[in-house]
Amino acid sequence: MKILVTDGMDRIAIAKLRELGHEVVEQFYESEELGAALAGFDVVVVRSKTKVRVPQIDAAKGGRLRLIIRGGVGVDNIDVAYAEENGIAVRNTPRASSQSVAELALAHMLSCARFVSHAGYSMRSNQWQKKAYSQGIEISGKTLGIIGYGRIGQSLGAMARALGMTVIAYGAHHAPGTCAGDGVPYVSMDELLSRSDFISVHAPAADGPIINAQTIAKMKDGVILINTSRGANLDEDALLAALQSGKVRAAGLDVYAVEPTANTALLSHPHVSCTPHIGASTEEAQARIGQEIVEIISAFQPEG
Repeated sequence: MKILVTDGMDRIAIAKLRELGHEVVEQFYESEELGAALAGFDVVVVRSKTKVRVPQIDAAKGGRLRLIIRGGVGVDNIDVAYAEENGIAVRNTPRASSQSVAELALAHMLSCARFVSHAGYSMRSNQWQKKAYSQGIEISGKTLGIIGYGRIGQSLGAMARALGMTVIAYGAHHAPGTCAGDGVPYVSMDELLSRSDFISVHAPAADGPIINAQTIAKMKDGVILINTSRGANLDEDALLAALQSGKVRAAGLDVYAVEPTANTALLSHPHVSCTPHIGASTEEAQARIGQEIVEIISAFQPEG
């Protein structure tokens, strides 16, 4: 098959695909050029940068394209239903990056608890502000509420419990009062909001922000918020207002409403720990993603 890789891929995996006899082309296309290019490929492999929407799918109709693979968990940058209606299968690699994303969420939790990000920045600016960062907190003994308790949420939950935290979870398809397979209890959204000292979001993109002014109002004063899921899940204006009022103690962010983000007011806030959407950016995750993509392509049997 002829395979287009638009956003990069593990080198070992690319070599393996070529060993299997596939032609692999590594090239990024702007959205207005992508659809016509896709018509010449059997498979396209994308990450989060490339968007495969209705116009691109329409432009690829009648061509060779039979499979879209998202190297990662979410597929909200692909119009999945429309692609499948037009005979184009969509796959992702949900297992590959879970641990990496969960570890980054934990890193942001610790950074927020102890001012790691901003204190380090201030020292590089030749400032010694020991007193300014003397009011850190421990995460042991605190309650972590996880919104979306799939693979990533469960990985984070296991690490948090190992560090002495109480973990509760909200799942849209899980009834309050039941438990996940690891024993973590599911609670209602309102209970999670009111009980949690830390809240970490690991849900797919919703119709509107999960974290907004209304849900923030239901949280404990001094809550710490973490979002490594999708930027659309968090209302950035509401978060900034809550940080300024002190309702939210700190926030750890890896994803943003618009990427690259230009929200300097939020990024420069002294209680924000921020990274540029690097949740899956570890050597181990990239290797697993590549391996899973090879497996998907090797097992794929196009219809017709």
